[in-house]
Amino acid sequence: MVFRRRDPRSVSQTITQMLYPRGGWLRAFHYVKHRVRRLPDSPQKIARGVAAGVFTAFTPFYGFHFVTAYILARLVRGNGLASMMATFFGNPLTYVPIAAASLQTGHLILGTNFDAGAGRSLGGKFIDAWRDLRDNFIALFTPEGPDWTRLVTFWQEVFFPYLVGGIVPGLICGVICYYLSVPVLIAYQNRRRARIVAKFEQIKQRAGAGALPPEGYGPADK
Repeated sequence: MVFRRRDPRSVSQTITQMLYPRGGWLRAFHYVKHRVRRLPDSPQKIARGVAAGVFTAFTPFYGFHFVTAYILARLVRGNGLASMMATFFGNPLTYVPIAAASLQTGHLILGTNFDAGAGRSLGGKFIDAWRDLRDNFIALFTPEGPDWTRLVTFWQEVFFPYLVGGIVPGLICGVICYYLSVPVLIAYQNRRRARIVAKFEQIKQRAGAGALPPEGYGPADK
């Protein structure tokens, strides 16, 4: 396989790399920035992809951010690869403030409250929802009937408010990233284009110098 690692990582190593990449988050950020800048597309299209990816980070579609970002990028005529890389905006260091801002905004818009009843935190409600999905799937093959209580609670108190509330901060951050990205990308592409032109000029000059006859050699010497 082309993309198979030479040194396969264990599950624990994979989880550790997700929580803290090798070299740190700052190095990972610079790597993503470098890859986005070198994408072969117009600055505006790449920036629209970046905006779509940043907006996606404020959605509750965990595990599907790549797909969501790509679809949004296509809808706004942005670069799909840029959108997927920009989902890096949502990471273990930013998930908590993103979730807090999205949930609070959503409950404020909907006029509801987050009920931490039975000592269940936000993470606990996510776990409860997955357990309901798992148990109800198993119930399809057993005499026990399905129970959607915890999943309904998750939808009402977490998912739907998160989905609604993430639109406002997601749009704000996405628009800011778009307008910050465009001039940076234009400047980078102009510098890169100038370096390429200068390199070709050097090659042409060397080729021209190599084609000249040796000094003192002319038609009279034939």
